[in-house]
Amino acid sequence: MQCDKCQSEVPDDEIYAHAGKNLCEDCYIIAMSRPKTCDVGAVSAARASRELLGQKGAEGLTPIQRTFYEYVKEKGSVPREELVSYMKARYPDMTIEDGDGIFATLRHLELVKSHREGIGEETRFYVDIWS
Repeated sequence: MQCDKCQSEVPDDEIYAHAGKNLCEDCYIIAMSRPKTCDVGAVSAARASRELLGQKGAEGLTPIQRTFYEYVKEKGSVPREELVSYMKARYPDMTIEDGDGIFATLRHLELVKSHREGIGEETRFYVDIWS
C-alpha cells in the first residue's frame, strides 16, 4: 500500500487510517502531534513561559514564525489564502499543515487570532494580530 501523504510504499499491516487517508507511521505521528489551535493549557503554558523569559511581541520566535507574524502585523487582517501564498513564496517546502501549526503556536502565544466572514461557500478565514 502507499502512504497518501509521502507516497512511500508501506506494508498493509503498517498503514494507519486518519482523516480519510492511509498514512505510514511517520506521517500518522506527525498528523496526530499537530498543535491544536484552541488549547487552554497551551495558552497558559505559553503565557507563563514568555513572562518568565521576559519576552514580548516577536521576541523568541523562530525565523519562520517571525515572518508569519510580521506579515500579519504589517497587513492587519490577512485572508488565509494570501498568507499561505506569501509564506510559500518564502518557504517553498512549507505545507498548509505547517502553516496551521505556525498559526496554532502564535495563537497560543496570543500574538495572532482568526475570524471568518461570510456563510457557506462564501466563507473566508482571516488571520489578525491579537489585540
